[in-house]
Amino acid sequence: MFSKPRQLETESELYDVAVRALMRRAHSVHEMKKKLERRSENTLLVQLVMARLKENGMVDDARYAKQFARQRTETRKQGKFRVARDLRARGVPNRHIETALKEAAQETDEAAIVRQRIERKLRSFRGPDTNKDTSKKIDERKMASIYRSLLRVGFPADIIRRELHSLTREDLPETDPEADPL
Repeated sequence: MFSKPRQLETESELYDVAVRALMRRAHSVHEMKKKLERRSENTLLVQLVMARLKENGMVDDARYAKQFARQRTETRKQGKFRVARDLRARGVPNRHIETALKEAAQETDEAAIVRQRIERKLRSFRGPDTNKDTSKKIDERKMASIYRSLLRVGFPADIIRRELHSLTREDLPETDPEADPL
């Protein structure tokens, strides 16, 4: 699709590329290493630049994971499973992911976020004028759709079921609580 980027020969050129990339957005150590490896075939040069970036505090997986988790849980309202999956895809080690998720969990209430998402979906299904009207029942397909969308966003199945049940007062089919939603 894209042609291979121009290969760089010096440490300063490669470092400048890294700094420009970091000015656009934060990168994990793994992402930055891959980006630099595409720009230079000299692995020693890539290692030097990576060491310099780490030494200057420009790439740090722990800080990146905390920032990422906080942004995804607060702004995008995503659950911990989705955030963890996205961080793993970016090459962040599990120890940093767990720490970041614990910090994010202290600041956010997953049940409240799930409740808001369900209420918004129910309003769209029932219509704006029947906000709390339970006479208009939601069929099983729509309930399953809400359930699946919340699983995709990364919320735990037990929280989703509890909030769906409390908001709709309808019986939901039992699921295996040990089943991993991912």
